[in-house]
Amino acid sequence: MSKDKQTGPGLAERMRRIAPQLGIGAAGLGVVLLFAMVLGRGDDLAPAPSRAAEPDTAPVASPVATNQPAPLVERSRDQPVAVDRDALIVRRVLPIEGPFRHGDFVWNEEGAPAQGRVIVTVDLKAQTLSVFRAGYEIGAAVIVYGATDKPSPVGAFPITQKKADHISNLYDAPMPFMQRLTNDGVAIHGSDVKWGNATHGCIGVPTPFAKKLFAATKLGDLVVITDGKMLDTSRAERR
Repeated sequence: MSKDKQTGPGLAERMRRIAPQLGIGAAGLGVVLLFAMVLGRGDDLAPAPSRAAEPDTAPVASPVATNQPAPLVERSRDQPVAVDRDALIVRRVLPIEGPFRHGDFVWNEEGAPAQGRVIVTVDLKAQTLSVFRAGYEIGAAVIVYGATDKPSPVGAFPITQKKADHISNLYDAPMPFMQRLTNDGVAIHGSDVKWGNATHGCIGVPTPFAKKLFAATKLGDLVVITDGKMLDTSRAERR
């Protein structure tokens, strides 16, 4: 869906406001994740208002069981799935040494289960993506995301397509290690993650990180995108 482009004043201003968040350490990164449902604020879980003109034709799925993948139903930006709160328990977060800047990422599966449900979380406000397997964070990266005129959607979306060598049919741009989230082309993919860059709605991560993420996920795994909603990780182990 996306080709990196320079952001307008809206995103630049937003990035200036949240610049201190990109310097968070281990505890801070672990806290900028997922939905407020774990904090007991159920009223925050309503699907985000529509940001596009797609017709509302598909019903919202019932909560996903923790031992089952999300149904492979193509969804528009305003049709996220519901998430079982038990699937969002965090048991361990990775330490982040020093500031976490654009282009930075960590990947460390040591001590994490080799098998287990994978959930990817994206916090647009903190500009970070985290990968959890069985509740253990195994990867984290700074991201680029949708510009003001092409915002990234908020909600939970199953991965419905994976293609390692993909070219956008809208923008004729490479999208390496593409993992599709919506039927209008929003995906996670390798990107040039630099300050001031943005996408047409996709979540861009450093390409080496995108390759690792691509190998760790399967069709049906959930990607949870929030805009500042936080999960209580106070009981999570920090390696």
